[in-house]
Amino acid sequence: MEGFLFQASIYLAAAVIAVPIAARLGLGSVLGYLAAGILIGPALGLVGAETKDLQHFAEFGVVMMLFLIGLELEPRALWDMRHRLLGLGGAQLVLSTLALMGVAMAYGQPWNVSLAIGLTLALSSTAIVLQTLTEKGLIQTAGGRSVFSILLTQDIAVIPILAFLPLLTVAVPMGMLPDGSISLDAETVQDAHDAAGDDAGAAQAAFSLIDSLPAWGVTLVTIGAIAAIIVTGVFFTRPVFRFIHSAKLREMYTALALLIIVSISFLMMLVGLSPALGAFLAGVVLASSEFRHELETDLEPFKGLLLGLFFITVGAGINFELLMSNTLVIIGMALLVILVKGAILFGLGVAFSLKGRHQWLLALSLAQAGEFGFVLISFSVATGVMPNPVAETLLLVIALSMLITPFLFIIYDQISKRSEATQGTPDPDEIDDEGPVIIAGVGRFGQIVNRLVQASGFQTVVLDHNPQTIAVMRRFGFKAFLGDPTRPDILRKAGIADARVLVVALDNPAHALALVEYARKLRPDLHIVARAHDRTDVYRLYKAGADDIVREMYDSSLRAGRYVLENLGLSEYEAAEAQRFFYHHDRTSVRELAGLWRDDIAPDQNTAYVKRAKELQKDLETAFLNRGDDDKKRV
Repeated sequence: MEGFLFQASIYLAAAVIAVPIAARLGLGSVLGYLAAGILIGPALGLVGAETKDLQHFAEFGVVMMLFLIGLELEPRALWDMRHRLLGLGGAQLVLSTLALMGVAMAYGQPWNVSLAIGLTLALSSTAIVLQTLTEKGLIQTAGGRSVFSILLTQDIAVIPILAFLPLLTVAVPMGMLPDGSISLDAETVQDAHDAAGDDAGAAQAAFSLIDSLPAWGVTLVTIGAIAAIIVTGVFFTRPVFRFIHSAKLREMYTALALLIIVSISFLMMLVGLSPALGAFLAGVVLASSEFRHELETDLEPFKGLLLGLFFITVGAGINFELLMSNTLVIIGMALLVILVKGAILFGLGVAFSLKGRHQWLLALSLAQAGEFGFVLISFSVATGVMPNPVAETLLLVIALSMLITPFLFIIYDQISKRSEATQGTPDPDEIDDEGPVIIAGVGRFGQIVNRLVQASGFQTVVLDHNPQTIAVMRRFGFKAFLGDPTRPDILRKAGIADARVLVVALDNPAHALALVEYARKLRPDLHIVARAHDRTDVYRLYKAGADDIVREMYDSSLRAGRYVLENLGLSEYEAAEAQRFFYHHDRTSVRELAGLWRDDIAPDQNTAYVKRAKELQKDLETAFLNRGDDDKKRV
């Protein structure tokens, strides 16, 4: 017990120290976990052989991640992705396998082992890539969706690959590296076969529903297992959740969520399928369930910790002795895998109409080998497809390529920034219209303003610098012009000299402030309505000359507060009056605090501002109490 607690303390301490440092340096959490593993493993020797056993447990985090991904995809969304799954994902898998197979054959490997190597290295790291895409907010971009499609195709392909690998057991190869440094003699080959036989016997001793079945029986059992997951998800989860809800114990929801994942994984292993695929399928089935968010909330902490543990074990399991004995060759092999896969992915990006940074995201994010490669290599050794020394080299290549991946994302970040800086903006439209109202910026905020004003019979001139936004507006029948509203020449063409109202609805606070300042200097009589992000923006815009300032979430928050009051027992009239009273008091407070606000100091460090804000809050509470007493007197 003491040893277990000591090991647990080491893993947790390494994660707590290394990950925040990596995140603060902008390297991402994945590199922090990998660095923590290297530190406590090869560097300091604080952990040892138990990392392999721990890695099998930590791989459960990948299963959880795919279940949570499935929860985000309804069956219809998955069907809509079928072209990318079969086209982009299938092309990547086939082309990468063939290219890496050719490289392995050039290294002197037989065709069967080369094909096994190609299939293994063609897979990418679902854990690292999706974790990093989520952290960077790239999952919903065009490149991110393409990356996800390929990863999903790869995860599904693991099943037929596992079924196909035993067919490659023709001969055990002699050698792996071109310099012959890990080539095998006859005795080593025999030892490898003996080890493979022992592993295979152990695998057969495990629980299985398909060991003694004919091929058609295996097919029926597999289909039955998948059908069982679907039927259970559709018909039985709701009654079970209602039963759990009756206990009114929060931990029971967590226990049920874990039970779903564990039982599905066990069922998939019984029929020889990937637990990750079964979990993903269950997630898709439950995506339309009302308990979806409950499941996400319960499993998210477990998924994060287990994935972190998985990355630590990858770092701790790197065989530095083998790396030191063949440093240049093994590092060269890892870089070669990245270059080959990256080139293929870049070409596929061109073929599937990805451009610029989206194309680079596809190429750089998926260029590494993945965690499923560890599974395929172990299975290949157990079935006698490849010998142990070859497998150890491949394991090291996979681990190194995964270790390099965070740096590839750093390269992508630099390319993305450079692309944004150098990308030329399209030529602005010729503005052939004028109106009493100019709306600068037509996002969610500006669109509603535009629709209301036009519906009331007034003409507007809509400006935005985003070509896609303008295209969407025109598709829905609204007239809009492409152009940067902060440019004086664009404003002149839009009729700023004769306009009565300027609506500043830009997303960028600095650009919005500059536009208000310029418009006020140009037209002291112009009425300016400005959108503000928060109170600080309100003060800046107020000093710049805006007449009416609307905080983004303010009005919607007031409505939400009114609904809360209504459900606490107030009548609709009383709740509306409370909302109105708060609104007028807050507007008065903001105007007064604007005189005390200073741009050179944070509000919480401004003593006079903080003091007056506290006084105004007490005034508000007192006013509400007095108001309540007045209402009682009137009654």
